This record gives sequence, C-alpha cells and structure tokens, in this order.
Amino acid sequence: MNITVEQVLSIYPLSEGKLVAGQSGASRLVKSVKVMDTPDIADWIKEGEMVFTTAYWMKDVPDDAIPLLRKLNQRRSAALGIKIGRSWDEVPEPILEEANRLDFPLIKLPYECSFSDHLHGLFHVEMHYHTQILHTVLEKQKRLMQFALRPDRINHFFQKLLAILGYPIAVVGSRGQLVFNATSFGASQLLHGWPWEKEAQWAFVEESRCFRVPLMEHEECIGYMVIFPENPVPVKVEEELFLQTAEIISYHMGVIFNEYRNHAAQNDLGVLLSRYLRGSGTIEALTEEAARRGIPLFQGAYRGLLAMVSPDAGGVEKDRLLRNIREEMQYHPELKEMAIIHFCIQEGLFSVILADAPGAEGKLPDLLRTCLRGVLQEDCGAPLRICISNKKNRPGQLRDAYKECLETARLADRLGIRDAVVQFGTVELAYLFQHVPKEHMQTYVNEVLEMLLKKDPEYSQEMLRTLETFIENDGQVNETAKQLLIHRNTAAYRLEKIGELLEVDYKKINDLLRLKLAFTFKQMLKPM
Repeated sequence: MNITVEQVLSIYPLSEGKLVAGQSGASRLVKSVKVMDTPDIADWIKEGEMVFTTAYWMKDVPDDAIPLLRKLNQRRSAALGIKIGRSWDEVPEPILEEANRLDFPLIKLPYECSFSDHLHGLFHVEMHYHTQILHTVLEKQKRLMQFALRPDRINHFFQKLLAILGYPIAVVGSRGQLVFNATSFGASQLLHGWPWEKEAQWAFVEESRCFRVPLMEHEECIGYMVIFPENPVPVKVEEELFLQTAEIISYHMGVIFNEYRNHAAQNDLGVLLSRYLRGSGTIEALTEEAARRGIPLFQGAYRGLLAMVSPDAGGVEKDRLLRNIREEMQYHPELKEMAIIHFCIQEGLFSVILADAPGAEGKLPDLLRTCLRGVLQEDCGAPLRICISNKKNRPGQLRDAYKECLETARLADRLGIRDAVVQFGTVELAYLFQHVPKEHMQTYVNEVLEMLLKKDPEYSQEMLRTLETFIENDGQVNETAKQLLIHRNTAAYRLEKIGELLEVDYKKINDLLRLKLAFTFKQMLKPM
C-alpha cells in the first residue's frame, strides 16, 4: 500500500472518520495498517504504518498517549486512528494539542464500524491499485517486446522507448557522457556520485527517486539507464519492466556502435571501390583493406546490387531514399543472413550479397520487394530502382557485376520495365542483341509473329498480350491467368490457338527462345 493519509480518509468506511489533529501531516504515506491495544505498541511499529486502537489501556490515564504519539512520530508512523465510543467519547484536548505540534495525523474512527470493516475497505483499494499497476506493466511489456522484435530499422530509438514507458529516462555512457536525457535534470545532477556501482538499485537525484540499471554487453558495462517512475515507492513488477528495458537498450547500443563503425569503414572502402570500378585501382587493394578493417567482403559466390535514384529526385531526397534502403536491408532478418556489404558510390548504393545464402537463390527479387515495400514505389516513373547482377564466383568479377547492374538499369528503362527490382537475366537478351540493326529486329518480329499480326487488331493485341505474359512468366499458365485476371482455362485456350497460328510448341526450348527474342526486339523497337 502506498497512498497518503488524506487518500485513506476518502475510502469507505474510513471516510466516516475525521482527521481531528495533525492535518499538516496528511501527506504522509501509508504503507500498511496495524491494530494494537498494548502499552508497548510503539515498539512494534515500522515506517509508514498506520495504527488503529481503542485506547482501552490508557482510557484512565490519557496523558500516556502523549509519549506514545512522540514515539510513533519518531518511528515515522503514518497516523494513529482512535475508535471513539469505547474508551473515550472524544479525544482528550492535550492529545490533540500534541498531535498538532508534531504534525502527526490523528483520526477519530466511528464507533459503529469495526476495525475489520476499515481493513476490508483498504484491502479492496490496495488490490485494485496493484491490479492497475499489473495491467499497466503487462501492456508496457507487450509494447516493449513488439518494439524490440520489429525486423525493420527503428528510427528515434530512445524517443519510442520513452513513449512506451511513460516515465522520464536518461541513458549514460560508460565514460559518464549523457547519451540521451528526457528528464528535468542536468548532467551534473544526474551524475551525482559517479562512478556508480554495477548493479541495479534505487537511488535519489536530489529529492526524486530513480531506478538505475547498468547496461551490460558481454559482461562489460557500457553505460546506465536511469528512470524516474511516477510512484515514489518501489514496485517489484515495474522493476522487472525496467530491467527488460535496460537489456533492450544494451543490445541496441551495441548494435548502433558496431553499425557506426561498419558504416564508417564501408564509406572509406567506397573510395577504393570507386577507383577499382573506374579502372584506376585493383581488387587486391580493396580486399586487403576490407580484411584489415574486419569486413568479410568475399565469402563465396556473390551478386552485385545497385540501388539508383531517378535524376529527377533532389540531392536530399536521393540521400534519404538510399539511407532508408540501406537501413531496411541492414535490419531485415532474412537479408541479414546474406551478409550484405554496402558501399556509397556516385551512382547510388552498391552492395555485395552472398548468392548461395538460404533464400537468395531464385527468391532474391521477391524478398527485396517484400522487405523494401515501404521504400520502393512500384509505379510508372518510380524514383528508385534496384538492379541485380548475375552470380559471380571470383572477386575479380566485381567490376563485371557493377557493369551488369548499370546495364540492367539502362535496358529496363529502354524496355519499359516498370518493376522496381530487376535482375540482369531479365534484360540479358536485350543486352546481347542491342547492337542488331533495327531493320533486322523488325524483320525478325514480323517473321515470328506474322500470323498473329495479320489478324484483327483488337484480337491480335489481346493474343499478343497473353503470349507475352506467358513468356514473361516462364511458361506458367496459372501465373499468366492470374496476371491477366482471367480464368486458367481461358488462358490455356488462348495459348492453344496462338500455338496453332504461329506453329510453335511450348515444350520446345527453341520455340520459346524464338518467342522470347521476338518480344525482346518488339520492346527495343518502341520509341524511347
């Protein structure tokens, strides 16, 4: 129980009583209640206890109550409640005077209410109070765990913790520097008694009680969390919440430090990478410097990723988009397994990613679309595009991976590909045949698709769109129907009629390749 004497007197049936003396002490905290009727009552009292008595043992000698009041006050008792009507009809005046002198609350309890009635009322209030605290703490724990387990990058880390806890907090580094401070105290006040013990404990900053928890990482103290709860008296369930919060802060402070170090190293390596990509540096110099900084650049087969922002975006917007892409890839749990290394270069953000990591082979574009959904904008004229190279097996092929990413971006624009994530394999045919004269391309398209092009324009366009979607989806009828928003049987019927018209067999690789090349040329012939 941690309520004031004034609050106690608002609880029925104590509300039927009256504070007859010591009104100035009504703000004293009541921690517990004790019923006693023995002369040595004060010897058993603890700080914060409220005492109920009938005054039976001193009914004939009222002056004995004065030493009792003094001793109760000395032992920091909360108040004395005397039941009127049993021993006394009114509290004697000398007792009232002494209580006022000591500012010690003296309560006249009604005769018609038993002590058990008063205790019962206080018990229900205490139970309700602790139930509220428990519900509040459980809700905070739930939000805290959701916050800690979010896979994406969390901006404004400490501000979000502050919003969840609802109490002012400060975070102090291992050298006594303020990392974050949302309290009303300055550094000199918060750091009183520095250095601190490496254990969780309650302390005071001036007259405000706080809970101080060391932040530990691998048995090393990397700082402290200081929190100022509303309740001035320690509550065990809240202590557990504060300890959990400190563990989350410890983890993220370690992650933030390591990322800062890695980002700085990767930015420095970006200079060497740019020299290598321009042909004025060597791959050996890049890999040696990466190894010296503890960055495992090549751990097996890899792919190059290039995130590029449209020239229409301003410098600030470009930096924001690339920073968000980097952070999303850095924190997504599946992408973290692929050991991505990022480099800031002139064209955008160039990344090296393990090609044989779980989930990378064949699923990388879909995985990137999923985890970067909030950043990528899948519409025409998207401001940002990620290009993926083919798999490379040797460090010396890194320049080839970079060039493939550049070509992917260029050809995706030329072919009108709207997808924000594009693999080099998607445009590889266009890359190989880009120097074929346009008249030869047109001749080839006419030859392969002639029988369809001769049909009624409306019919022809519908059939061409069906066939092109079928080729783009690697010959999957279900995916074709899904993308065209038609029934599978409708898609299958159309493809059967197209096969008869063009005299192609979809089971033959040569026929599929001829169709793929025809549609590639058809896209390349469109005016840019």
